[in-house]
Amino acid sequence: MPFAASGYAVSAGRLEPVGTDEPPGIAVTWERTGTVASSLDVDCLIHPRGTSVIKSSATNGHVNQNQGERSLQLALAAAQVALENRAEDVVVLDMRKLSQLFDYFVICTGRSRRQLHAISEEIDRHLEEELNDRRLGIEGYDASRWILLDYGTVVVHIFDPETREYYALEELWAEAPRVSLDSLQGKSAAQG
Repeated sequence: MPFAASGYAVSAGRLEPVGTDEPPGIAVTWERTGTVASSLDVDCLIHPRGTSVIKSSATNGHVNQNQGERSLQLALAAAQVALENRAEDVVVLDMRKLSQLFDYFVICTGRSRRQLHAISEEIDRHLEEELNDRRLGIEGYDASRWILLDYGTVVVHIFDPETREYYALEELWAEAPRVSLDSLQGKSAAQG
C-alpha cells in the first residue's frame, strides 16, 4: 500500500504527485538501503534538485530510530571530525523549527584548499563507514571556497575564511539555536 507525504505518494519505489498541479512526469526513483519496516512514520518529503529523501524512522536504513536523534548524531559526528581535522569556528545550528528541508547545519572554516578537502573527505568517510550514512550530494569541491555536503537531514558547510564571512550563514539563520559542542571540543583536545 502506498503512503503519502507532502503531496506525494510512494508506491513500488516511485514518488508520484498526489492532489497537486504538478505533472506526473516529475516522479523520480526512490531507493533505500537496508530493510524497511512495513509501516513508516513519515514526517515530510524533501526533493531538492531531483533527489528525493523521505524523513522518517527508516531514513538510510536506520529502522525504528528516532529521526531527530539520528540527525543530531550525524551533525555531532560531522562536527567532531571537523574539529579533529583542525577546522576553526565549528558551529552546529538546530534548524528543525525553521526549515522542513533539513534538521541541522554544521558550519566550519578551513584555512587552505587542502584542509577543506581533508575535512570534507574525512566527514564523508566517517559518516559512511562508521555511521552507515551516505552523502546525497556535494557542491563546491573543485572551487574549494565553500564545500557543501548534503546528507538529507544534515547539511555540512565547509568554508574558507573570506567566503564564510561574506555569506554569514550564522547571521542569516540567527534564529536557529546553537547546539553545544563542549563535550566534542573536550574529546578533540584530548585526542590532539
